[in-house]
Amino acid sequence: MVEPQGSVTRVEVGGRTLKLTSLEKLLYPSTETTKGEVLNYYATVAPILLPHMASRPVTRVRWPHGVIGDSFFEKNVPSGVPSWIERVTIDAVTYPLVPDLPTLTYLVNLNSLEFHVPQWTVDDDGERQNPNRLVIDLDPGKPADLHECCQVALHLRERLGGLGLELFPVTSGSKGMQLYASLGGDLTSDQVRDLAQQLAQEMTAKHPDLVLWKMTKSLRPGKIFLDWSQNVAAKTTISPYSLRGRDLPCVAAPRTWAEVEAGAADRGAVEQVMLEDMLDRLGPGGIDEGGRLLADLL
Repeated sequence: MVEPQGSVTRVEVGGRTLKLTSLEKLLYPSTETTKGEVLNYYATVAPILLPHMASRPVTRVRWPHGVIGDSFFEKNVPSGVPSWIERVTIDAVTYPLVPDLPTLTYLVNLNSLEFHVPQWTVDDDGERQNPNRLVIDLDPGKPADLHECCQVALHLRERLGGLGLELFPVTSGSKGMQLYASLGGDLTSDQVRDLAQQLAQEMTAKHPDLVLWKMTKSLRPGKIFLDWSQNVAAKTTISPYSLRGRDLPCVAAPRTWAEVEAGAADRGAVEQVMLEDMLDRLGPGGIDEGGRLLADLL
């Protein structure tokens, strides 16, 4: 039941009554995408998105005036949140946990467009666990783009496949791509970081014209920086299926390896996925129907 009250709309979400404000506000002016459409996107993908944020402290990026305005990262639970919002304190920061649609909707209503999470979870007592996934962030230096990212991704798939690790590619919704692998939880964040760094160094030695393991600006143009540091316990990456606060409403979108192979062979064959296209990919008959592409990562 939706009851408009001026610029405030009362909704029932998962048994919680929420006040949604300014649904007509343009959050992405270039595509005339409104706050109401952003809320609808997150409500639609929630069954698929929420498992990827489960038991992980969530950092948000908020755009109070849409993507043409200023933004800010928010780690702490915002002031004035209802008591039912779950939270966890890590290193003196109290983060929200996002286990359900009411919590997600509440945070999106605060103009949170991006949701970032670490590679580790917390247990029922709020204690940080060892990471249960590895992430390799592929960051292209202009004029390199997703074409080169896809080429590097194929090299990494071959290398890590030889170690028994299955990689899951996700175009970031920004410039590049992330590759995820599920871990058993027996390694610390520092150990995973060290392994990722060694891998980045190895790839740089094998493909010096394509890969870079150090953030050296003079060497960046045309190469892919393998950001191994995203596995540091204090760092976060964009959650799969989250929107990005860019000019266009693009999404961190899981991809098939067939798409990656096409992108490696043909520049322009793979582009960042926009909101409407993401909904099509997730729908009946879509390439990622029901979130199947990352089902084995969970």
